[in-house]
Amino acid sequence: MAKYTKRSEDYSKWYNEVIERADLAEHSDVRGCMVIKPYGYAIWENMKSVLDAEFKETGHSNAYFPLFIPKSYLNKEAQHVEGFAKECAVVTHYRLKNTDEGQLIVDPEAKLEEELIVRPTSETIIWNSFKNWIQSYRDLPLKINQWANVVRWEMRTRLFLRTSEFLWQEGHTAHTTKAEAIEEAEQMLKVYADFTENYMAMPVVKGFKTESERFAGADETYCIEALMQDGKALQAGTSHFLGQNFAKAFDVKFADKEGKLEHVWATSWGVSTRLIGGLIMTHSDDEGLVLPPKLAPIQVAIVPIYKTEEQLAAISEKVNALSAVLKSKGISVKYDDDDNRRPGWKFAEYEAKGVPVRVAIGPRDLENNKAEVARRDTKEKNVVDWDGIENYIAELLESIQENLFNRAKDFRTANTTSVDTYEEFKKALEEKGGFISAHWDGTVETESKIKEETKATIRCIPLDAKEEEGKCILTGKPSTKRVLFAKAY
Repeated sequence: MAKYTKRSEDYSKWYNEVIERADLAEHSDVRGCMVIKPYGYAIWENMKSVLDAEFKETGHSNAYFPLFIPKSYLNKEAQHVEGFAKECAVVTHYRLKNTDEGQLIVDPEAKLEEELIVRPTSETIIWNSFKNWIQSYRDLPLKINQWANVVRWEMRTRLFLRTSEFLWQEGHTAHTTKAEAIEEAEQMLKVYADFTENYMAMPVVKGFKTESERFAGADETYCIEALMQDGKALQAGTSHFLGQNFAKAFDVKFADKEGKLEHVWATSWGVSTRLIGGLIMTHSDDEGLVLPPKLAPIQVAIVPIYKTEEQLAAISEKVNALSAVLKSKGISVKYDDDDNRRPGWKFAEYEAKGVPVRVAIGPRDLENNKAEVARRDTKEKNVVDWDGIENYIAELLESIQENLFNRAKDFRTANTTSVDTYEEFKKALEEKGGFISAHWDGTVETESKIKEETKATIRCIPLDAKEEEGKCILTGKPSTKRVLFAKAY
């Protein structure tokens, strides 16, 4: 039997092995890119389904914009282009040709008049369209979402967490007032937080970024931060108040009720396939992937144990009826009667894939009108009466969802440390890691020095941070709020 790496031995290697064993994704021959395999993509589809419904419920419509962005568009917003310049992939030619030796080369005669950028994010090209879509206050608010891929050239990549190409959604909205745009940005942060906690069972801290950590071109960046099992933080989603920066860059104005022309106010917000990485690192254990039931592609796996075809037929009749009932309750079921694999192999496979509930039923269970039910999160097994088993399973799935959230929240609480001095800060970071709550004097210089000396960054200024008198851990200057530091992905 293969020996797999434990989290305590090598967390990075363990993470990669969990992905491999669960058959979620693999590295592509294209450097820095990944292939998302069917089971991994099914998790993303479940995430998309929930989020898309929530976006539409909050008044947003889906659209699609070009993959390619003229370089001149990025030049229009100075902060934006500076923030993304080093990550951009650039298209310079539009044609290949064959040499006399039969080799394909870039045709030097086919150089583009203007280079095209493969989108790192779509603010610029979307605002170029918004200019044509918005004339008056009657056209506002304009609330658009796009499901797409983006490219940000990465030198060091990790499956799901950081790849040169990844999948995401990006919302882009325009409003008549500053207050309405801020309300939108805060609303979408709440949508993300509710999703991560209620569906991913991943507790998050809602906050806003420091000036140096803001999205390029934003006046304010709101974020949700989660804590992984190795004590590092993961930025799970961001929502940006863009002020009038892009409206001014692309001259997007509206006529108000008095006919006066004003620049619109804007937001953008997004989450990506990085959430799958967060899901893996929040819940999984040394035996493999652990999935919260609400996002699991297979919520219940049923494995028959039999020796004869007659036994299989009898078991199948009973299981098929149960499957129909479970599916009518909205529970996804896989009845694995494949006779090419032994039950023991199937048990290990569904454990590695993080299937929340496994049901095993054999001839003796059939006689006793019972079945063995195992839960993935605690590995607890119980022999359950067949009569009413569908209700038992439904309640068990709810219990697993709740347990995973509480377990992750307890871990975060146990790994959040409040410190008042730089010595305490460095000691906590070295010995424990996790979130460190400390006072900061609000300057970029102090933030940069702490990052340089410890590799810890300010993950966010929590929205619920309480006012209190304190002193910056590095400079001793006055501070009225604590911020959250951590090493991060």
